[in-house]
Amino acid sequence: MTDKIVVLVTCGSVKEARRIARALVELRLAACVNVLQGPVESIYRWKGRVKSAKESLLVIKTSRRRYGALQAEVRRLHSYEVPEIVALPIEAGSREYLDWFSASLRAAKR
Repeated sequence: MTDKIVVLVTCGSVKEARRIARALVELRLAACVNVLQGPVESIYRWKGRVKSAKESLLVIKTSRRRYGALQAEVRRLHSYEVPEIVALPIEAGSREYLDWFSASLRAAKR
């Protein structure tokens, strides 16, 4: 297993999804963020009722070490009262991709 994770976040609009994605990559909290514009249909229970919504899905690639800061930044930027922020482990990947992934999270040399 690697120290890398994939974080899933749903957003209420493509505009919001792109804004969060760009901020996470610019801050080096994510190596890459895919914005799935779908829209994806989410069916969920909220405040005792079953609801549905059309959402955009972020697929965020980061490390376990950066997860806390990433979660805080998503909460800061997100419009939802309780945003979906779910992390899944990356069990394996190509060496070249994982090397790029790690390099993308490191602070730029000055």
